[in-house]
Amino acid sequence: MTRRSTENKATSPRRVFLKGAAALALASAGMHGASAQMQFQPQRFEADITPLLNALSNGKPIVPGRVQMEIPLLVENGQAVAFRVFVPDAAPGSVKSLHVFAPRNPRANIANVFFGSASGKPELITRVRLGGTQTLIAVAAFSDGSFASASAPVEVTSSACLDLSAE
Repeated sequence: MTRRSTENKATSPRRVFLKGAAALALASAGMHGASAQMQFQPQRFEADITPLLNALSNGKPIVPGRVQMEIPLLVENGQAVAFRVFVPDAAPGSVKSLHVFAPRNPRANIANVFFGSASGKPELITRVRLGGTQTLIAVAAFSDGSFASASAPVEVTSSACLDLSAE
């Protein structure tokens, strides 16, 4: 005949662990709705880039047109989004610089390219990180002191730029 242990089975280490695990599972199942709300959400903001544009143009008007931008309408991942900015009708040396802004990125001014008199056609082809769905803005500064712009919306399904400085 086997002798049974007189130890209280409710306080055995194994039973304590199993009860704790079950309680944790029930608590997490009950808080599923609350925990979904508490998960990290990337900071969604859109910077007012008007001061940046005013500083770039010294308060002169920036006229839409003359500049063209090519970027996909939908990208799965904002880590490396290819785009092209160019001024198709510009004579060599007539464009001093191209500037690109992404208002939802932590730093809205994402590209500045300067051209000399012997630079050839004013064109920028590169990849950038995007912090979510937004409208990119490109501005060209011409040698006669005028400014032109283009804008292009892009839908980003997975953001790349996260600003964790506010936490």
